[in-house]
Amino acid sequence: MDNTVPPTADTDSTPPLLSVTDLSVSFGTAHGSVAAVQGASLTLHPGRTLAIVGESGSGKSTTAMSVIGLLPGNGRVTGGSIVFDGQELVGLPESRLRAIRGRQIGLVPQDPMSNLNPVTKIGTQVAETLLVHGLATRKDVDAKVVAVLEAAGLPNAAERAKQYPHEFSGGMRQRALIAIGLACRPRLLIADEPTSALDVTVQRTILDQIGAMTDELGTSVLLITHDLGLAAERASDVVVMHRGRVVEQGPAQQILQDPQHPYTQQLVKAAPSVGVARLQPAAYTHGSTAVGAGAPGASSSAPTTAATSSDGPDNRGTIVEITGLSKVFKGRAGAEDFRAVHDVSLQIPRGSTVAIVGESGSGKTTTARMLLKLIEPTSGTITFDGTDITALDRAGEKDFRQRVQPIFQDPYSSLNPMFTIGRIIEEPLSTYHRGSKAERAARVRELLEAVALPDSMVSRYPAELSGGQRQRVAIARALALQPELIVCDEPVSALDVLVQDQILRLLGDLQREFGLSYLFISHDLAVVRLISDYVCVMKDGELVEAASSEEIFVNPRHPYTRKLLASIPGNELGIEEAS
Repeated sequence: MDNTVPPTADTDSTPPLLSVTDLSVSFGTAHGSVAAVQGASLTLHPGRTLAIVGESGSGKSTTAMSVIGLLPGNGRVTGGSIVFDGQELVGLPESRLRAIRGRQIGLVPQDPMSNLNPVTKIGTQVAETLLVHGLATRKDVDAKVVAVLEAAGLPNAAERAKQYPHEFSGGMRQRALIAIGLACRPRLLIADEPTSALDVTVQRTILDQIGAMTDELGTSVLLITHDLGLAAERASDVVVMHRGRVVEQGPAQQILQDPQHPYTQQLVKAAPSVGVARLQPAAYTHGSTAVGAGAPGASSSAPTTAATSSDGPDNRGTIVEITGLSKVFKGRAGAEDFRAVHDVSLQIPRGSTVAIVGESGSGKTTTARMLLKLIEPTSGTITFDGTDITALDRAGEKDFRQRVQPIFQDPYSSLNPMFTIGRIIEEPLSTYHRGSKAERAARVRELLEAVALPDSMVSRYPAELSGGQRQRVAIARALALQPELIVCDEPVSALDVLVQDQILRLLGDLQREFGLSYLFISHDLAVVRLISDYVCVMKDGELVEAASSEEIFVNPRHPYTRKLLASIPGNELGIEEAS
């Protein structure tokens, strides 16, 4: 599964390892049977990688789980054929499926935390797989566990085997799942969104690890993803699914560069990671004044500000100025103090979007939380509209919180599940005594219209909405008090590419309509390129580079910035720029 896609000319003469023909899958619900997959067909040859792409609900994961016989209890295959290595799997007794599952078909599931037993050591979980399939004995299992973890790229494997999942980072947990999935040297590996929750650099490391191991073992890979750029870079062939049906399939590069089906065309257009926005430059931003190469912040030797004077994109001055900001968290029980942010300085020009990017642990969210006054800085100043917010009295803080609003990453956990949508949006208005009850109700309707949601939403609850709809509600709530600055902390990372595209366009439209300023926190540089005017790159709590978005992406100065850019899926596909 390396970056060089193998030729396809000789696959016709090779019997397929996996052949899915006219597969249909239904789920029983309280309202009757629901068709999740309808007439899907695909073929995977030995030693190759096939990616199934599509948004949530398209049927891609259901198709993959049908192959391995792990559908939910209410799901069943209602038609079609699944042939693996010449054997029909549909209708096969569970005892025989169990012998194939793990031994011949491995699985790397999406969420490593929920798919690892939190109360069982990592080594024990790997050992279980080896022992169940007879690939180790009680006498030699410990040594084989260490070998498997080392092959998955885990350092200090003998010590790591004794640890629990919560002691691992996200990338380490994903490596542990890779180790379990490949422990039995399967002929087919199903990788279901194996890197969707990881930073781009960790994502590339994990995918390289899967590629190296599967190449060594000669394993075929069925890759499930909603990221078309990742699929085109890592897979030899791509199957596009939409509403339970296969709408297009073919060689990965061909699908990316010349999509035929309208849905595939929509996916390619919406996916910011495909060619790092080269297919649609400046799609969301309103245009920015680039920081010149000689200006402070454009050079890695002086990573101080995103804009260096009061001449922002719309010449209305600077709304936020952060100077020498640091945050140290005190260690507990004798542990060392942790320096989360160190000496960060940046500015946010009024009416512009400044993005802070970096891996998990880089300090970007801590910086945002200090700006929101959710945590207090250890040192440094944050000036909002000329006022130092670290010295605000109670009345000043109340005014500040009306003018600065957040949009958080997870639109479900940030909305009260017991409140209706109308009450959620109205709550800030009620808290600050804005208008009469009738006026607040009218304002709620205005806000729903602003984020393209119908009036009927007012009586519904968050659980009844899709992820994209919930995020629109969060945006409407943030707009309720007519703020001047919105802090967006990973606002689209949990969303499918098409919904992500809608939310980014909405944020751009709202900025133009209301003159909003954004601080946009993200680890996804492809998204950042689309929406930001200026970019600040953080690493280990420090600001290592800051410049205009164009400067960062066209002429990155710092090695870490170049590493981040090189890690974006689809960045090296050679896509021609749009004219």
